[in-house]
Amino acid sequence: MKELAAELNKQLNHASAEEILKAVTERFGNKIAFATSLGYEDQVITHMIAAVCPQTGIFTLDTGRLFPETYELIDKTNARYKTNIKVMFPERTEVEEMVSTHGINLFYDSITNRKLCCNVRKTNVLKRALSGLEAWITGLRSSQSVTRNNMQAIEWDEVNSIVKVNPLINWSEKDVISYIKDKNVPYHALHDKGFPSIGCQPCTRAIEIGEDIRAGRWWWELPEQKECGLHKASN
Repeated sequence: MKELAAELNKQLNHASAEEILKAVTERFGNKIAFATSLGYEDQVITHMIAAVCPQTGIFTLDTGRLFPETYELIDKTNARYKTNIKVMFPERTEVEEMVSTHGINLFYDSITNRKLCCNVRKTNVLKRALSGLEAWITGLRSSQSVTRNNMQAIEWDEVNSIVKVNPLINWSEKDVISYIKDKNVPYHALHDKGFPSIGCQPCTRAIEIGEDIRAGRWWWELPEQKECGLHKASN
């Protein structure tokens, strides 16, 4: 499968996002799904999926600490595209043990605790969501973060042992916003309030003018540390 990822990337690296989605969903059938966090990029992909490969499954991870606006957008998106976004939750016992041991807002205390919280509420849930699949689709763009500079349109996800498809990897922020406006795609209400990147409520803030678009995520950490574990770069 690793070789297949490299071959598909070679074939589709310069294809449009729609062409990439159509090709990979034809190749993997019901063994591929899209993981959405309801941000700008993910809403673009949802719009494209509805147009070119509506049979593709879509899921999202509910950490239990999301913004109310995120839940509102799930309903709005399902209504607009006639989708049924599968909502995946963390294991109750894992969350209870973590909170009992480290506190409800443990992520502010140390990077170790923050990564533990991300593992329990997101990474472990993703592993369950990807179980049985051969490929997954993401809304990653290379310019989003220094941790994503070397990602490809299609690559081998070493961490999850699965093909990873990033149709928007070469898109700019301007490309994304233009698409949203041109297609009248429903988007997260917090984007209009200074939140270009949106995750869990306690770990996301609005950014200031001139700040990096990911500056509002885990703002107390250094840029090279700002990943939750869902998108670790493969070696």
